[in-house]
Amino acid sequence: MRVLALVTDLMFASRITAEAKAAGVQVQILRKPEALEKADGNLLLADLNLPGASPAAANWGSGEGRRVVGFVSHMDAAAIAAAREAGVQEIMARSRFVQILPDLLRPGSAI
Repeated sequence: MRVLALVTDLMFASRITAEAKAAGVQVQILRKPEALEKADGNLLLADLNLPGASPAAANWGSGEGRRVVGFVSHMDAAAIAAAREAGVQEIMARSRFVQILPDLLRPGSAI
């Protein structure tokens, strides 16, 4: 599994990196939505509160064999609506994302 994480928060990026390392998977941290255009992977973890993240994540996720899991700050209704409109299928509160992150990174995980 090759994981991409679209996040700008350095502490949160470190947390994702540590969880990925513990799971034995590679993770590439991306800071800008435009970076997804050339990024290769099969799982994208995206901070949907970043400007431009929702359409970029949905576009990236339209490729075959790609999964996008988006998270937002404490159920930000506007960000959720924008992500759904853009086509992001899996959206959750950041707190829930943190809870299930180890399971998401486990190869073969259905979560």
